[in-house]
Amino acid sequence: QVQLVESGGGLVQPGGSLRLSCTAPGFTLDLHAIGWFRQAPGKEREGVSCINSVDHMPYTYYADSVKGRFSISRDNAKNTIYLQMNSLKPEDTAVYYCATAWGCGYGPIVSSDFGFWGQGTQVTVSS
Repeated sequence: QVQLVESGGGLVQPGGSLRLSCTAPGFTLDLHAIGWFRQAPGKEREGVSCINSVDHMPYTYYADSVKGRFSISRDNAKNTIYLQMNSLKPEDTAVYYCATAWGCGYGPIVSSDFGFWGQGTQVTVSS
């Protein structure tokens, strides 16, 4: 069973930044698309961002709600995917999850297309 591990969450003030990391001990992530999702209490899981695998055409996706503020990237040497989150808002508060897929597709990402998931990391944006 593949287990992804998220880290980097925490409490930050509005306007602040956090960088989330996603890794998978014993499992190589570079041949998998990686998506970031989030889920706030009482809300449906939302697809936030996605990055294609290294053997696909370079492509990244961002939800409209985070476009221009969040940035997804890979460090294949470290087997890690990052989600840099800037200009954070209280509405970004949620548990953030990373997950694997064969590809990001084009357009909004849906959780049913993603196979292996992490346990999530809490992000709280509050003054």
